This record gives sequence, C-alpha cells and structure tokens, in this order.
Amino acid sequence: MPTLYVVATPIGNLGDLSPRAQEILSSVGLIAAEDTRVTKALLSHFQIRTPCISNHRHNEEEKAQPIVERMLEEGIDCALVTDAGTPAISDPGSFLVDEAVKAGIPVIAVPGPTAMAAALSVSGFDTRTFAFYGFLPRKRSELREQLREIQRSGIPIAVVHESPHRVIELVEVVCETLPGCRISASCDLTKYYEKTIRGTAQEVLEMLKGNEKAEKGEYCLVLDLHEVEGMTESAGTTETGRPAEMLLLEKLLSGMDLKSAVTALRESGMKRSAAYQAGERIKQIFYDNFEAGEDVSCQD
Repeated sequence: MPTLYVVATPIGNLGDLSPRAQEILSSVGLIAAEDTRVTKALLSHFQIRTPCISNHRHNEEEKAQPIVERMLEEGIDCALVTDAGTPAISDPGSFLVDEAVKAGIPVIAVPGPTAMAAALSVSGFDTRTFAFYGFLPRKRSELREQLREIQRSGIPIAVVHESPHRVIELVEVVCETLPGCRISASCDLTKYYEKTIRGTAQEVLEMLKGNEKAEKGEYCLVLDLHEVEGMTESAGTTETGRPAEMLLLEKLLSGMDLKSAVTALRESGMKRSAAYQAGERIKQIFYDNFEAGEDVSCQD
C-alpha cells in the first residue's frame, strides 16, 4: 500500500528542512506541490530529482482523486508540500489528504516549520489557549465583524496571517474594534531580516507606520485579547488553564444540572460573567438536551 507524506518545508531558512524531510522527498515517487517552480528550486538546492505535479488552491479539489489513483495504480508513495510551511495549515493540501484517507492510504506527517507556531513561541503571551484564523477578510466591515466574532469566542489568543501591503490597515481596525488588545507581529520569520514587534495595538501600529520596510515580508500576528474590554474570560481563566466549557461538560457528565455546574464554577473562583457566558455557550451548542428557557443565570 502506498503512503502519502505531508511534508513541512522551510518558511525562509533552508536549514530548517529536516534530514527526515530530505529523505522522504528523495525516496517518494511523486511530489504534489503548491507551485512546482518553488518546489523544484528547493529540491535543486538539496540535489533531489523527484518529479513534481501541481496541487494548488485552484486545482486541488479536482487533482486529489487523480493523484490518489496514480499512487494506487503505480504503487508509489507521494509527498505533499506547499511553497513554505506545513501543508493544509492555511495552505492547500486538505483535499488530497481527505481523498487518501477515503482510499485507505496511510497519511503520515513529517513535521517541521509553520509560521503559526513560530510566531506564538516568540510572542511572550500566555498561549495555552489559542485559535488560528489564517487570513482575515479584506473588506473593512467584514474584518470588523470577524474581529468581534473572535472577541465573542472567549478564546484569548488569536493567530492571523496578513500580507505586508495590508498589515497596517489590519492593525488600524484592531485598534478601533478591540481596545486593549496587545499584538506580537512577526515578519520574515527564520529569514535574515526576521523581526518581531510587540506592544499594544496602538504601539504596534505606530511602529509599523514608522518602519520604511513595513511593506516587505509576510506577517504572522498574535493577538492577545486578555485585556480587551468585554472579553469573555471562560477560556483559559481557571488555575489549570482549561476552558470553562470543558469543566462544565465534566460536571454535567457527573450528574449536575447546568445551573448547578455554573454555580460550581463561580464558587471555584471564576468570575461571574465568565461562568455565565460559558453556560450560555454550552446551552446553545446542546440546546436540545436542555429544557427550553432553562435558567443558567449567575444571579443569586
């Protein structure tokens, strides 16, 4: 049975291509690449001559099945790569992985660089609970609404990508929509001119505007919403750092009713608003399991 390898490639520094990744790229019969020109340049640097086939955002849905059929017919392993980073993480790849799984083909991860993890690791923020959003909407009104949705989610850390030509506008909207937000903005990660700037959204905005090279290099931004006014505090506010919703579910499974579970969270030290909001989210998700109109209020 052939195998599909999901191979992470460097996001800048070629030295980050692991020996295992080099071995896999050399040994497979085919490489499914986001841009064959970019991948062939990488392969040439490491003197790898494996044939490539395109598998990018605009053709991956139609290419997935033929690639899997070829793997089965020819009995060859295939490596899935993108231009930089880990496939299927805000990059093409998920359709091919899904098609391989449906065909019973083993899918093996060959982990390595990803801008999301790199940016989180150097942010200095409490990143125990975070959500990854990739690229946010371009239209200003849609961007504002997406940022409000991020705030309403209760998840205190959000990771987003942005192009160098739009990063200032993004941070401007963050300043308007999420007062109190802190940002760690990383650019050119792993490259010679790698830079990370940190501070309040307003401070980061001023630093970007004062940097003549701000419009060069992709950005990965970590938004810290812990201090944003009105931010729900259910996710990651307990001493263990575990989301309040998880703790509520555990109490429900132990036999508590929802109102008692919310009260128990409050008594454990969680803020009243955070416990209430967690209860409301559980009620929305599992609405049919509760009596319509059941009171989960934190009011005494």
